[in-house]
Amino acid sequence: MSEACIVGWAHSPFGKLEDPDVESLMGRVTGAAIEDAGIETRDIDGVFVGVFNAGFSKQDFPSSLVFQDLPELRFKPATRYENACATGSAAVYGARDWLAAGRGRFALVVGAEKMTAKPTAEVGDILLNASYRREEGDIAGGFAGVFGRIAESYFQRFGDQSDALAAIAAKNHRNGVDNPYAQMRKDLGFDFCRTLSDKNPYVAAPLKRTDCSLVSDGAAALVMCDEETARAMGKVVKFRAAVQVNDFLPLSRRDPTRFEGAARAWNQALSEAEMRLQDLSFVEVHDCFTIAELLAYEAMGLAPAGQGSRAIMEGWTAKSGFLPVNRSGGLKAKGHPIGATGVSMHAIAAMQLTGQAGDMQLPRADRAGVFNMGGAAVANYVSILEPLT
Repeated sequence: MSEACIVGWAHSPFGKLEDPDVESLMGRVTGAAIEDAGIETRDIDGVFVGVFNAGFSKQDFPSSLVFQDLPELRFKPATRYENACATGSAAVYGARDWLAAGRGRFALVVGAEKMTAKPTAEVGDILLNASYRREEGDIAGGFAGVFGRIAESYFQRFGDQSDALAAIAAKNHRNGVDNPYAQMRKDLGFDFCRTLSDKNPYVAAPLKRTDCSLVSDGAAALVMCDEETARAMGKVVKFRAAVQVNDFLPLSRRDPTRFEGAARAWNQALSEAEMRLQDLSFVEVHDCFTIAELLAYEAMGLAPAGQGSRAIMEGWTAKSGFLPVNRSGGLKAKGHPIGATGVSMHAIAAMQLTGQAGDMQLPRADRAGVFNMGGAAVANYVSILEPLT
């Protein structure tokens, strides 16, 4: 079976943008991605749109919005994908499966979200839609409160990990300085991230402001095609593996200190790719909160359960470490416009693998891992990517 490949991409800045809606955000990147791939708009055979929304906008039927800027796509199939914070990866995987089925040669994937037009409290409530409302809908602090409970459970079992969480935040903010798309390009330093202060208060104890990803607007787009077509293209990144694993939605049905669904996705993806974790040159993971990155270390097998702090405190995941994690700054510094995040992660991995990551570029970038999750490790997507040879 022919594997899908990424042959073009575009990425807007993430942050509080003047664009009024997802329609305008999509317009920033869709045409640019097609141009980057070196094809014509008419060559696109299918459109895959990732928008979480859930209340960010009244326009909750977005699949044909790309036609507004690209009228040549009229009458082409366009589908909206949604899987909470992994909405972008759901769209990417939808395109991958569609291409593998031979339904077209070129697919356009776009993820977008407009979040900053809503008050912070309303944003938090909307994001709670990615949790089990029946049991978790009244948690103080919104979605941050869900991860605050996860962190609290982890601390109770394995000891206070505040140093490790602050180190993760500091690493990702330091990396974000080099990312031209990042919402926050400021090196905050370990001491600021570690210290409770008026500028860094608790959001949902033990998580402070620096432990939480940002409310963001933004969009990213990919052009994908089948492997045979890709061999004639200028730059090509191939999926070596792509695995989705879903877990129970309620935290009460799971061990909150372990991302078991994510661990299964990593194990299956590495097996499918016939690789070990140490074969990867870098990883982009879903650090919606710093505790999520810590648990991601353990899920991918970088450290045993309860020992994820070693990976950050001993420098393993720094840009000069043996497995750099979130060289982009991650969701923590780059921002987290929900529908765009998974598409962004794949686009930035593709930039690294083709030597086009600018100041983010790693000296060794030949195999990448991408982990994007929806909810608290409910929908887990792991991709293994490499340049097509």
